[in-house]
Amino acid sequence: MGAKCIVIGAGFSGLSAATYLAKAGFDVHVYEKHAIAGGRGRYFESKGFTFDMGPSWYWMPDLFEKYFANFGKKVSDYYQLERLDPSYEVIWKERSDQIPANLDQIKKLFEGIEKGAGANLDAFLKDAKVKYDVGTGMLSKMPGFSIMEFFKKEFAKHILKLEVFTSMQKSLDRKFKNEELKRLLEFPILFLGGTAKNTPALYSLMNYADMVLGTWFPMGGMYSVVRAMQKVAEEEGVQFHFNAEVERITTKNGKATGICTNESCVLADYVVASCDYHFADTHLLEPQWSNYSEAYWEKKTFAPSCLLYYVGLNTTIPKLQHHSLFFDTDFDEHIKAIYQDKTWAKHPLFYVSNTNKTDQSLAPEGHENLFFLIPSCPGLKDTESVRKENFDLIFSRFETFVGRKLRSNIVYYKEFAGSHLESEYNAYKGNAYGLANTLNQTAIFKPKLKNKKLNNLYYTGQLTVPGPGVPPSLISGQLVAQEIIKQAS
Repeated sequence: MGAKCIVIGAGFSGLSAATYLAKAGFDVHVYEKHAIAGGRGRYFESKGFTFDMGPSWYWMPDLFEKYFANFGKKVSDYYQLERLDPSYEVIWKERSDQIPANLDQIKKLFEGIEKGAGANLDAFLKDAKVKYDVGTGMLSKMPGFSIMEFFKKEFAKHILKLEVFTSMQKSLDRKFKNEELKRLLEFPILFLGGTAKNTPALYSLMNYADMVLGTWFPMGGMYSVVRAMQKVAEEEGVQFHFNAEVERITTKNGKATGICTNESCVLADYVVASCDYHFADTHLLEPQWSNYSEAYWEKKTFAPSCLLYYVGLNTTIPKLQHHSLFFDTDFDEHIKAIYQDKTWAKHPLFYVSNTNKTDQSLAPEGHENLFFLIPSCPGLKDTESVRKENFDLIFSRFETFVGRKLRSNIVYYKEFAGSHLESEYNAYKGNAYGLANTLNQTAIFKPKLKNKKLNNLYYTGQLTVPGPGVPPSLISGQLVAQEIIKQAS
């Protein structure tokens, strides 16, 4: 058995790092505070309903295939994927648009709203494909240690096409006039933590993922991915320790020596913190070993937190799609509330997921399981009254859209908000998506994946490279594993 490596946290990045390290011959142990793997991607069952607790969009299917292929497996070995058609529905003030899976139909939809927009979308997505290919093939696999990573020949030749120094807003304004079309193309940015004004046009790669590669659903729910990753990890020899909350990272003579949990202390040659970066850096380590000061974190722009509601209905809603985006209020007002005013939006945008629309096993027959999400400013105090008030706001609009009163049909209801993100995941300020993808928080400007003072302590997950989202988390774990393997060799 090789060197011993401890991974703190069994979220997507932790599972990824652990599996790559085990394949390379390390003796890998994962310590997870909860009873199951998944981190923010956990699930729960109640009254016959199954709810994914966090990630609900399955984009970039190619990256999942690449991940499993690294271990001689395929996605289909573990779960069945269904492509959604329509991919999702957007509800505006005066109408709604179902976004078809077929790209030609999407272009016709755009053309019907704005003359010339179909051809402009085609050009926009061709540019986005270059960004996607470079972003997922090269940029996301850079460890972020040095600016010299950008000057490698195979990357440098694409640098101008990536539009790193052009804002998403400018990129969209060049091609589209209709505000709703621009909002449609901006929506992935909102959930990645930023505004079109301060997010590099590089991130139009998300539009390529959306409209070309498609929106998919793993049957059984998103937790099917976690189960698959855990099984691969176990097949590679990873050992899991659940209900084991790590309380500190131990150190000696300038090295991390292991961890102490709520039950015991364990020695290791390498430690990977896949829990919240800020928490690991400022709470699990003694101050002299922290990578960054509290002042550093205070200056960072964080992606939104969120208010989540898990709702079970004892009726069906044929009109509802699997994914629905409610943009029926002022988009800019909500963005301003999050990033400028730092308060609760008076008329919040929100998102609804209805997974049993695709997989009927996720709710009792004749019932619906609904997942509501409101992006919110991180760090706000979400009292019970605040959570209820926001739910009442959005549920009334939801009822208006579906054309039915549904309050009396609610047979299950659970809230989950920023305060729960803090208590469950030690999330800094209750953030849900990590750092906002602004220019000065992209690539080498993100918190480093290696501790500067303890050379055998690494960090992985949404607060370091390459960034937030499930596929980036898979890559983040791979990056850390590669660095440890390199160091150990």
